[in-house]
Amino acid sequence: MSPVVIAVVGVAVLLVLLALVVVSRYKVAGPSEAFIVTGRRGKQATDPATGRVFTDNSGQKVVVGGGVFVVPFVQQRFTLDLSSRHIPVAVRGAVTLRGVKAHLEGVAIVKVGGTEDSIRAAAQRFLMQQDGIVGFTQEVLSGALRAIVGRMSVEDIIRDRAVFAGQVAEEAEASLSGQGLVLDAFQIQDITTEGSYLEDLGRPEAARAKQEADIAEAEARRAAEQARLKAEEEIAVAQRTFALRQAEIKAETDAAAAQANAAGPLAEAARQQDILTQQEKVAERQAALKDRQLDTEVRKPADAQRYAAEQEAEARRVARVKQAEAERLAGIAAAQAEAERSRLTGEGEKQRRSALAEAEAIEGLKQGEAERARRAAIAEAVRLEGEAEAAAIGAKGTAEAQAMRQKADAFGQYGDAAVLQMLVEVLPQVVAKASEPLAAVDKMTVISTDGAGRIPRAVADNVTQGIELLGSTTGIDLAELLKGITRRDAAAEKVEITG
Repeated sequence: MSPVVIAVVGVAVLLVLLALVVVSRYKVAGPSEAFIVTGRRGKQATDPATGRVFTDNSGQKVVVGGGVFVVPFVQQRFTLDLSSRHIPVAVRGAVTLRGVKAHLEGVAIVKVGGTEDSIRAAAQRFLMQQDGIVGFTQEVLSGALRAIVGRMSVEDIIRDRAVFAGQVAEEAEASLSGQGLVLDAFQIQDITTEGSYLEDLGRPEAARAKQEADIAEAEARRAAEQARLKAEEEIAVAQRTFALRQAEIKAETDAAAAQANAAGPLAEAARQQDILTQQEKVAERQAALKDRQLDTEVRKPADAQRYAAEQEAEARRVARVKQAEAERLAGIAAAQAEAERSRLTGEGEKQRRSALAEAEAIEGLKQGEAERARRAAIAEAVRLEGEAEAAAIGAKGTAEAQAMRQKADAFGQYGDAAVLQMLVEVLPQVVAKASEPLAAVDKMTVISTDGAGRIPRAVADNVTQGIELLGSTTGIDLAELLKGITRRDAAAEKVEITG
């Protein structure tokens, strides 16, 4: 191997070793670590305020969150933990403002300050014994707790723990910051006293709280009971509504079934009713036609004959009267002539009077005959009119009798259900007519030993009388008809059972 190659290899090895040394001596601080690099000597300095001479160690390098190269054999690196520490603090027998001994337990969160001065101060005190931070913090906080507890009562501490903890932290802050420490938080976890002071102190509140709890529990039970009763009521109402609806549906179903069962007889009855109505209309039209025929063929000719007879009788009477008047005038004239002749002959006056009396007798006889003729003509006309009226009534009665026979035949073909249906439809009208006298009464005073109960009995009597009137006018005994239907139904059921 040539000397040149050996030299190159040696340089390369040297460079590699140098790089390894550099890499091994370069350190990077963690997130919760602080490097303190020492090796530089401190400088003497004088405090301008007090004039005191001290050693300035600011030359110590503090590295937080970065890297640093530690020169071998010249500098030395130390690591200070910056993470927070949960430190329990307990004080027993601390005397409060009113002389009550209290036992307090709390917890503090302490860490090393983030500034270089705090890190340097903490490093100077706790770098080689970092566990001492816990004991130092407990001593400082215990002293602050005792000092603050002595200025407060147990009630104040319990009532406002945050203020109490804040005062303790403020009391201990100066001591901790002087050592490079920072108190992040301090909380009082438990407070107890010697004896039963706290129990006695809280007994009224406990009793009031228990009373309020009992009242709240009773209110809750009452509300729950009311809710349960309301729910049961709603369920009962819903059940009642359901039952009523079921009853309505059943009634509607039964009515529909009954209507369907009676649809046939009712339809037949309606058809027969329509037939009767049409027959009645035909009979009425026939009666009207017959009446018009009677008017044309009987009444009007009779009226014409009567009028002609009256006119003829009147003409004869007038003619007779005129004839009698003429004869009377002629008699008078003859008598006057005869009287003149008698006066002239000496017996005129006697003959004149005799002639006048004879003329008047003749005139009265003729007037009586004329009156008799006129009355005979009127009687004849009345007879003819009566015969015409009798013929018209006879024709109308014949038509009505025929209509009634047809109606009776139709009724005979009706079934019991149809007849009963028609009677039931007529019965409310009968009852309404029977109640009309009572409905027309505006104010009624009942003077009876039976009291107001007489009114419904009177209505019932009217209904009974209405049924009897219906039977007497139509010939249909409604009560007997119902009994007959009931007996036939019972007999039919008996036959079915025995069969």
